[in-house]
Amino acid sequence: MDAPLWTETHAPELAELPQDDAREYLERAVEEPINLLLQGPPGSGKTAAARALAREAHGVSESSLDDSEARRTSSGGGPDNDFVEINVADFFGRTKTEIKNDPRFEHFLVGRSSMSKRDMINHVLKESASYAPVSGGYTTILLDNAEDVREDFQQALRRIMEQHHRTTQFIVATRQPTKLIPPIRSRCFPVSFPSPSSDEIVAVLERIVEREGVDYDDDGLEFVAGYANGNLRQAILAAQTTVEDEGELTMSAAYETIGEVGLDDEIESMLDDAEAGDFTDARSTLDDLLVDEGLDGNEVLEEVLRIARKRYQGDRLARIHRLAADVDFEMHEGTSDRVHVSHLLAELGRDA
Repeated sequence: MDAPLWTETHAPELAELPQDDAREYLERAVEEPINLLLQGPPGSGKTAAARALAREAHGVSESSLDDSEARRTSSGGGPDNDFVEINVADFFGRTKTEIKNDPRFEHFLVGRSSMSKRDMINHVLKESASYAPVSGGYTTILLDNAEDVREDFQQALRRIMEQHHRTTQFIVATRQPTKLIPPIRSRCFPVSFPSPSSDEIVAVLERIVEREGVDYDDDGLEFVAGYANGNLRQAILAAQTTVEDEGELTMSAAYETIGEVGLDDEIESMLDDAEAGDFTDARSTLDDLLVDEGLDGNEVLEEVLRIARKRYQGDRLARIHRLAADVDFEMHEGTSDRVHVSHLLAELGRDA
């Protein structure tokens, strides 16, 4: 999808969050900033909610949040508009060289090539928390997909939270809060993000298509909402793909397009490269799915299995199901989605 994603261009304000209880808690946190633990399934809107809170609390512009570099750290080294966003995938599952050369982090790590990977990560987070707030109030740091954080790093995070509690608000977003150590959970107010209902997803989609000036009907909105099965991000991407393909979001348009939303071409290409032993190309496609398309590891795994059932039979299909089961278990143990899905791709290319 080459056009700007609707998940970014129509990012919700706090008042537009579909979950009533979560919205009320975050609105209160604007006036009384506290550490927050946003917990809920993939696609429930945790990251979007944290960014909405930052816009409300710090006056972060929409353009700043749309720009991946600006919304994490400014080129001068400090937080941009008092909001720093760090996705765990930015660190875990990447090499020291990749971290050091990332333009968002390189200014923190100049002259520190001898650091261990753990120390590099800790240093970036500590420096982000130590900058004086631009507004004179406080800095907000979002640690996204926190279930992938190793326990030793969580202990370091706990110490940083203690040291900078007067000037820094920490927002920890995770789909598995039990993977976090008790000292971190105890320092954050828990805010649950249940999967939006079909009616709530329809309301979000209706707001977006009206802003886009797109023709739609109620049946089309409901069809996309039902397809997404509680995943708001997937619903918005499905609606955008339908409009780009058919020019409208009606029932017939959605029915014609919805099968294409599964990213068949990308998954097929990734599996082809993996089986041919072209691991670099396969992992590049995986990164596109995780970063550009906004999928998590479980969603990628579901798509891989869906395509696998079309192209494999017998022992080959059984093998990829076994590999997928191992990857699913490893991801639930709290390690990096990218690393473990990459392991599946490497195993597919073992005989190449």
